[in-house]
Amino acid sequence: MRKKELRVIVSFSTTTQAIAMEEAAVSEGLEGRLIPIPLQNTADCGLAWSEPVRTKEVLEKVLEEKHLEYDRMTELVI
Repeated sequence: MRKKELRVIVSFSTTTQAIAMEEAAVSEGLEGRLIPIPLQNTADCGLAWSEPVRTKEVLEKVLEEKHLEYDRMTELVI
């Protein structure tokens, strides 16, 4: 079982947006991964990006530079 930690969670309206995030994150070397949307959030596509809080600034930069659309960005212990 994974140790619970504070993570940045980015939710998406569509699966296409979530996959675009995954592709951008891999190309930029982010540490996160796609996960099923946590119960505390909602998303139409059911997927979210989970990233360690320590790399939040890099995540925000990737979202902005790649013009990636997302619903919400929150911090959760998961």
